[in-house]
Amino acid sequence: MAQGSSQRVPHRVAVIVDEGTNPFEVGVATELFGLPRPELGLPGPLYEVTLCTPTRVVRMNHGFFSMTGTAGLDAVDSADTLVVPGRPDNVVPRGPEVLDAIRRTHARGARILSFCTGSFALAEAGVLDDRRATTHWMWADAFRELHPRVRLEPDVLFVDEGRILTAAGSAAALDLGLYLVRRDHGAEIANAVSRRLVFAAHRDGGQRQFVERPLPDVPDESLAPLLAWAQERLDEPLTVADLAARAAVSPATLHRRFRTQLGTTPLAWLTGERVALACRLIERGEERLDVVAERSGLGTAANLRVRLRRETGLSPSAYRRRFGTGGGEALVS
Repeated sequence: MAQGSSQRVPHRVAVIVDEGTNPFEVGVATELFGLPRPELGLPGPLYEVTLCTPTRVVRMNHGFFSMTGTAGLDAVDSADTLVVPGRPDNVVPRGPEVLDAIRRTHARGARILSFCTGSFALAEAGVLDDRRATTHWMWADAFRELHPRVRLEPDVLFVDEGRILTAAGSAAALDLGLYLVRRDHGAEIANAVSRRLVFAAHRDGGQRQFVERPLPDVPDESLAPLLAWAQERLDEPLTVADLAARAAVSPATLHRRFRTQLGTTPLAWLTGERVALACRLIERGEERLDVVAERSGLGTAANLRVRLRRETGLSPSAYRRRFGTGGGEALVS
């Protein structure tokens, strides 16, 4: 597990639940950040979650139920991360108290996330002006019309703009949440959380929102067997041609299946899996950079440095100091 996990004070997460909020996204936030993780063997939680509302009783989307017993919006003032879920009535202005809570959080430098159409609230508060953001693809045109100063990217899973991160559809909130768990606590813990969720451990934010999944003409087009086969051989010099040969299809057909089923390319998937393996090796204490590069299939220490920094924003040594098990020693080539 990540070095120093037992010494960290839990990261405080506040979730704004406004009138008409979608229950699913509130559930995503509590599932990702609010549940205890005894399987990690840590003495305390990774996060502490507070649900906060502008009124004492808040009716959820379509009136399925009402939420009571929550904190007030002043709870956002002590949060390290603020989560703003979506709601379907996006053209209806948010209450001034909700917008003020978002602006206060932004002004003091805390992290802000929006799930699905929660990006409308961030844009209405003015914190997305001149920034990249995403939202659910069904609401892209309305978003552009209402918030022309935001640089909308409507065909990605999530956008990371540093302190402000926006997820697309409801399920993409899981992708963004796991991405942050990985950034906060390392690949090993993120993988454990994803296993608990029975969800993919890592999908790049640049993958397409709308992934076509037509009924296959033949029953054996699933990529699952091929992915499992490749994951056991990441240390080998696998290429896209090797994957295509294993699947008994042409590289063009394989590329099309990856785009259809995963929303990415075979090469991007393979590289992402190798970087994730390199992260786990570093976290587990491997100090030799060339060994990490070889065992993860990234080839050279130089390529490992480039790929790891691109994926995590950290050098291998910095990653080890933050998440490794063996203390702060630098990795050696």
